[in-house]
Amino acid sequence: MTPPLAPRWQRALDHSRYLSNLFYARPDLIPELAATWEAPLSEELLQAPLRRDFADDDAVRSTLRRLRQRAMAHIELRDLCGLAPLAEVVESMTLLADVTTNFALDHYHRQLVEMFGEPLDRQGRPQRLMVVGMGKLGGRELNVSSDVDYIFIYPEDGDTAGAKKSIENFDFFNRLGKRVIQALGDVTADGQVFRVDMRLRPNGDSGPLVCSLDGLENYFVTQGREWERYAWIKARVMNSGPNAAGEAMAGWIDALQRCARPFIFRKYLDFGAINAMRDLHAQIRREVARKDMAEHVKLGPGGIREVEFIAQVFQLIRGGRDPALQIRPTLAVLALLAERKLIPVETEQELREAYVFLRRLEHRLQYVEDKQTHMLPEDPAEREKIARSMDFADWNALLAVLNQHREIVSRHFEAVFSDPEAGEHPLTGLWLGQLDEETALEGFGNLGFRHPKDAIARLADLRASSRYQQLPAANRSRLDAVGPRLIEAAGATADPDTTLARGIGFLEHIARRGAYLALLQQYPMALRRVADMMCASHWAADYLNRYPLLLDELLDPRLYEIATDWTGFRENLRATLAQNVGDTEREMDILREMHHAQVFRLLAQDLAGLQTIEHLSDHLTELADTLVQETLPLVWGTIKKRHCDTPKFAVIGYGKMGGKELGYASDLDLVYLFDDDAMDAEENYTRLGQRLNSWLSNQTPAGILFETDLRLRPNGDSGLLAVSVDAFRDYQLKNAWTWEHQALTRARFCAGDPAVGQRFEAIRTEILRLPRDLAKLKEDVVAMRQKMYAAHALNSETDFALKHDPGGIIDVEFIVQYLILGHAHQYAELTGNLGNIALLRIAGELGLIDPAQAQTAGNAYREYRRLQHARRLSATPKAPIPREEVETHIAAVSTLWQAVFGNA
Repeated sequence: MTPPLAPRWQRALDHSRYLSNLFYARPDLIPELAATWEAPLSEELLQAPLRRDFADDDAVRSTLRRLRQRAMAHIELRDLCGLAPLAEVVESMTLLADVTTNFALDHYHRQLVEMFGEPLDRQGRPQRLMVVGMGKLGGRELNVSSDVDYIFIYPEDGDTAGAKKSIENFDFFNRLGKRVIQALGDVTADGQVFRVDMRLRPNGDSGPLVCSLDGLENYFVTQGREWERYAWIKARVMNSGPNAAGEAMAGWIDALQRCARPFIFRKYLDFGAINAMRDLHAQIRREVARKDMAEHVKLGPGGIREVEFIAQVFQLIRGGRDPALQIRPTLAVLALLAERKLIPVETEQELREAYVFLRRLEHRLQYVEDKQTHMLPEDPAEREKIARSMDFADWNALLAVLNQHREIVSRHFEAVFSDPEAGEHPLTGLWLGQLDEETALEGFGNLGFRHPKDAIARLADLRASSRYQQLPAANRSRLDAVGPRLIEAAGATADPDTTLARGIGFLEHIARRGAYLALLQQYPMALRRVADMMCASHWAADYLNRYPLLLDELLDPRLYEIATDWTGFRENLRATLAQNVGDTEREMDILREMHHAQVFRLLAQDLAGLQTIEHLSDHLTELADTLVQETLPLVWGTIKKRHCDTPKFAVIGYGKMGGKELGYASDLDLVYLFDDDAMDAEENYTRLGQRLNSWLSNQTPAGILFETDLRLRPNGDSGLLAVSVDAFRDYQLKNAWTWEHQALTRARFCAGDPAVGQRFEAIRTEILRLPRDLAKLKEDVVAMRQKMYAAHALNSETDFALKHDPGGIIDVEFIVQYLILGHAHQYAELTGNLGNIALLRIAGELGLIDPAQAQTAGNAYREYRRLQHARRLSATPKAPIPREEVETHIAAVSTLWQAVFGNA
């Protein structure tokens, strides 16, 4: 007598003929499921029937298949009765695959060991076969009637340790792989556990069933194809649990990951992946069209595969530089892309909702007969059944929502994968020199070029160059696709001739890096921004030439957000460094790459007129402080005989660093102090200072961080590199020159131990507030100023050197320094590191100088800094300013100088 069915199951039974037939054939399942179905499927429930001895292989196969039937009934009941979300369903299916695969693997491994002994590695350790789950199996997203895609990898070649008979490891694992496949995939009276697909292995059906780690690495290097990178994104070793083979297994899995990761994820931004995946998708689309599969919810337009492609193309492009993107589940990737601002939050939400809807629909199509189908039914009754199971009143209601989701997916897919280079650009003939001279001259003239003959000659020189002629065909094709758009973008700038000249130089520089050309080809908006920056600044053009990796920043929608999230920057920097602990070369490159990227963002905002010079300097100083602070513990970790966990060490910034007036290419004037009585302190901190300086200033493949200058330390170049706080105070009190006290007015604690920084600040305040003979102080300050005049002043009647000429920047700085040193003993507020303009204002308020003169001199100083900054961004950074342009500012500063120093 068949046990009664729970009334709550009727919804599932009405939908799934498979489930109804299963209960008819196996009524024993009904009470079992009644006791367990209200909770998610558990590993313990799956493992229980496998914990026994089996008489023969037939018993193993029967048990596995009957286990699969029970698991499927459990999953279907929960899903179709509304108890299981999508995440539970796919995880339950993945758990079923993992449990059955690992059971078969362990069972047949032991069976073969009894016959041939353990397969040993070179160290004599027993080896295990690594079963790599691919696709949805690897991503723990298995659908309810899915194939399982495996790749079988074994650690090393060698022989088994059989006492009676030994075979090669390859033979052992080949036999093992075949038995696992048969145990799961053979069709018996109880059906099968999973259809097994091995076509993703190296060389596909024509390759051996199993492959060694060395063989896999060689395959990746010599034969790995673009579509295989896509396939390997979700690869997961299924038998990686603690009981698989202990530490040895963990080591083999790590070796597999080290082998596969550089094949899947390039260390640079791989925008060429868009073209490769576009081609792969085009093949799928052609296959769909050929087989009339428009109603295929997986492969059809707007289907599941397109959502997966969107997620995975970003992984391929950026996963090498952002390891966080090397995750497997599709929805987790989409969420991370939104978090990284690589896609809008609204896009992530729409894709997530579409994906969940499509996967739920996919499962309902498959539940009906337990068949791997993705086609919408044609029979009206079947359509109504599907609609009801998806909680719709009828088929038309379901279809309307389905079509809406598919349209949304298609729109987002086209936004990512559409080919902006489809069709020939109207300026292609101009770029390739295919027009007669008159037509070419007219074409450039119409675009606003003032020197069209120079543009034509420059393009001719490019095409005739060996660099262009020897480009790989794919790169030259991309260059010739980008080139006409560069001409167009240059024509839209204020100075087309200069922009095109700099742009051609840039394209020549990156021409052998196909990924950069692919980025500009795929994102015309980025090319337009490149053109704008090339036009605006020679320094910006040079910076982009040195660091073309920064092209990626032009795609960031936050590029022009001037409120920098420094907390987020530090957290991201620390997280990225944490993923590369111990790899000194990579750590140094990360510091440089993140520095260059942040500078580039500020540069873009600056050229767009969004940053004042004061705010820009504040940001650049904050960036420098952050990078020095984050570098310190990394360097300290390389000191082998360090005597404490956290160094009692401080980095003191002088000059522009200390005064928070850094520019894009400013040196860092640094002094290193420590406060530590340990025996090894001086030796260790000297070594720390040396290495810190190397980490900051050494050239790596990613460039340098900062040029550093350590000459302001006590006794200059002849002094100790790292000085104790007590020795620093003693030097400042007894041996420092007046100019060293002047320098101290702009010094501040930048990084390291805050306690040491507090001691430095106390010493700084103490020194600045010493009573001084004003006449002697004035004499010393003026003497130093005269020495600088003699070395650097322009002495021209028509031109003016902003920094060194009388009435310029140095005069303002010396006035402020004199006022601090001369009067801080009376007015403590003068010791604040507030910047020269603010200190001039305070001195005016205190009556030390005329307030109006303080204001006009401060305005002059602000304008000088703005002009100095603009000059440094230009093609002639050292060119003087016409004196007449700043005459009023020179007069303002000179008036204040006269008031403070008289005729000295």
